[in-house]
Amino acid sequence: MRRLLLGCVLVPALAVAGLAHAAPPAALVARLKAQADAWDRAIVAKDRAAIVANMADDFRQIDGQGNVENLRSFVDGLVSPALVIDPYTVEDFEVRLYGDTALLSGRTRMTGRYDGKPFSSHYRYIDVYVRRAGAWKIVSVQITPLP
Repeated sequence: MRRLLLGCVLVPALAVAGLAHAAPPAALVARLKAQADAWDRAIVAKDRAAIVANMADDFRQIDGQGNVENLRSFVDGLVSPALVIDPYTVEDFEVRLYGDTALLSGRTRMTGRYDGKPFSSHYRYIDVYVRRAGAWKIVSVQITPLP
C-alpha cells in the first residue's frame, strides 16, 4: 500500500517537475515572443482592440505597489489620454513552459508622460499566458520596480 501511495504521489510530481526542465520548442518561444511584442506595440499605440485581444477575460495585474487591476481597469489606464508611453524594448526575455501555461519574463525601462509630466520606470515583470481552446492569452501580469 505504501508503494502504491508513493507511486501515486511521486510519479505525477516528477512528471510536472520534468516540464520545468525541458526547454520549450523554439517555434513556440518565437510565437509567444511575437505575440508579446505585438501587445507591447499595441500598448504604446493605445490600440484598445489589439490590447484586449491578447488578454483573457479573467486577467489580473499586480502592480509594483501591490494594487490589483482587472482587464477593464488595466486597459482603461493604458488608453487614458493622460498617459503617453514611449516605445520600449524588453531585455532578459525568457519563456518557461508548463504544459498549457507559459511564463514570459523580462526587464523593461519605460519612459513617457503622465498628465504632461515625464516619467521613467525600470522594472522586472512576469506575464502568465494560458492556452485555452488553442489560443494563448495573458491571464496575469506582475511587475517589480527596479532601482
